Amino acid sequence: MEHKHIYDEEGNQLCCTAQEGKIFKDAGAKKLLNNDSCCSTENNKSETHSDDDGHDHNDGEKNTFQMFLPAIVSLVILLIGIVLDNFFPQEWFKGWVRIVWYAVAYLPVGLPVLKEAYESIAKGDVFSEFFLMGIATIGAFAIGEYPEGVAVMLFYSVGEVFQTLAVSRAKNNIKALLDQRPDEVTILEGNQSKTIPAKQAKIGDIVQLKSGEKLALDGELVSESASFNTAALTGESKPDTKNKGESVLAGMINLQTIAQVKVTTAYEDSKLSKILELVQNATAQKAPTELFIRKFARIYTPIVVGLAILICLLPYLFVENYVFRDWLYRALVFLVISCPCALVISIPLGYFGGIGAASKNGILFKGSNFLDIIANIKNVVMDKTGTMTEGVFKVQEVTLKSEFNKDEILKMVNALESKSTHPVATAIHQYVGEIDHSIQLENTEEIAGHGLKASINGKDLLVGNFKLMDKFNIKYDLDPKQIVYTIIAIAYDGKFAGYITIADSIKADAQLSIDKLKALGVKTTMLSGDKSTVVQFVADQLGITNAFGDLLPEDKVNKVKEIKSHNETVAFVGDGVNDAPVVALSDVGIAMGGLGSDATIETADVVIQDDKPSKIPMAINIGKQTRKIVWQNIFLAFAVKAIVLVLGAGGLATMWEAVFADVGVALLAILNAVRIQRMKF
Repeated sequence: MEHKHIYDEEGNQLCCTAQEGKIFKDAGAKKLLNNDSCCSTENNKSETHSDDDGHDHNDGEKNTFQMFLPAIVSLVILLIGIVLDNFFPQEWFKGWVRIVWYAVAYLPVGLPVLKEAYESIAKGDVFSEFFLMGIATIGAFAIGEYPEGVAVMLFYSVGEVFQTLAVSRAKNNIKALLDQRPDEVTILEGNQSKTIPAKQAKIGDIVQLKSGEKLALDGELVSESASFNTAALTGESKPDTKNKGESVLAGMINLQTIAQVKVTTAYEDSKLSKILELVQNATAQKAPTELFIRKFARIYTPIVVGLAILICLLPYLFVENYVFRDWLYRALVFLVISCPCALVISIPLGYFGGIGAASKNGILFKGSNFLDIIANIKNVVMDKTGTMTEGVFKVQEVTLKSEFNKDEILKMVNALESKSTHPVATAIHQYVGEIDHSIQLENTEEIAGHGLKASINGKDLLVGNFKLMDKFNIKYDLDPKQIVYTIIAIAYDGKFAGYITIADSIKADAQLSIDKLKALGVKTTMLSGDKSTVVQFVADQLGITNAFGDLLPEDKVNKVKEIKSHNETVAFVGDGVNDAPVVALSDVGIAMGGLGSDATIETADVVIQDDKPSKIPMAINIGKQTRKIVWQNIFLAFAVKAIVLVLGAGGLATMWEAVFADVGVALLAILNAVRIQRMKF
């Protein structure tokens, strides 16, 4: 099929370079390169099957020894040739015998590169890295520099193997972290258990999970309780105890007795499947630095070839004692140095490392571009409930008028709140206890933004905020603004009966996260629809700079617009669903509660899986470290190449210096790129 490049709206080429595509293919990581790339199997019909489609073919992958074998053979033959040339000269090792000897040394490492060069040219990509190395080494043979021609190709091939291993490691780190779905499950049919492929399990099936076994599908716990290791989803190995009726997710490991789980989601729709797909697709969203380097490599390489031709031929017009062989050698050295390997491999590898390091800590980036953006964030705007607080409300105080029977009123309130799914209703139910089903509710109505209304024994019961009391002209003798906690007002038979105060506890690591954000020079703002006094109280405890309560979604949008009007970058942290307009407006949308909502995973740019606010500064720090490593590699590659290019053009550098400028710098850049996976954040 004819090769077609893919470009973004701004004209940036999204295709991989020829060498990048080969390395990622050899590493079994084509999916990590770019699912929509012109180098993908979709556009290369000669590849009928991908080794990176979610399962492994161990028998089809080369081991490390097999990858190095051609280089080892080539090195042995080359060393023998150098010894016969310089240390133990032999009469027979001359003429065509010597040429054939070095040609044999060249073939194991040179033939695959020449083949790739031919295939790249056939696809329309003439100025590939393979083409540069091919003409440089063939040129070296043409002028009789056989050992140097073999050595350049040998070290180039060794460098390519190291690059392949580095990419393979990055790919395996991500897959080992997330692709932990068992292939089979044990389901119960009557009193009999049978093992079936996980993909065949249906919604409603009861899965039996032994101690130490991993859950393959999302479901609901049928057993009374069970303890799970959630490391595959959150990065935390701390046991999480679930009770009957609670959700359990694919990837969780049962830690104790046999547990039974009712399947609620199809295999391909499980949270773990979505997370795995998210991370594998993350690298399709390219960072501007990556796009620039790819575009640069496409322009830079043909320019370098043109300069090499000029270095070879132009001196004929100006140099008195022009020797073609000498200037051709300089041109070939120039070509070897110019190969942009260090840039086109180490930079995407740096971003893969950043995405892998974040995933290891329970933070999912939807693209390497968000690693770049989050590194520049100046403002973090956060929701309160479920972000900085637990989102689990508890009744603090019940204050009722003396003329009302406390137990009767609470039972009626509990019965009415059972019609709501709001966290407040859960808090009241936990405080009061079982619902009294003898209470007959009539004309039950939920009034948006106010509360609930129903008729009991012919009398109206109102439960909600004080706006509800005002709406029905209920007189009360207190100032709600003087009470810090969230207030649930109650009225019965047209009279104010009293109120219940409810509070949400601050997360254990919330204070640490605010302190770390301040240390990074990031400003903090809290926006919430909750009562202003509650929001200000939480903000004061945590040391958050600005806090605003009683906000509607459009109010939050206006507050974020106000911050952005000062030309400052904003990250919004919330649930990613109710706050969708603010997430869309912010530079980076960060979702807390990746385990709670599919919509959260789909709408946010970054997902924090374990709800810990301390992961917010960690995500920013990972972005900063990734950017730092990428730019270190860019400066290293350009600086060394620029120096050796000048020396090569002036005849002061040999092929050996050229090899260091190409392969040596590439290896140094790769070692620097993989460093991020070992960092502690």
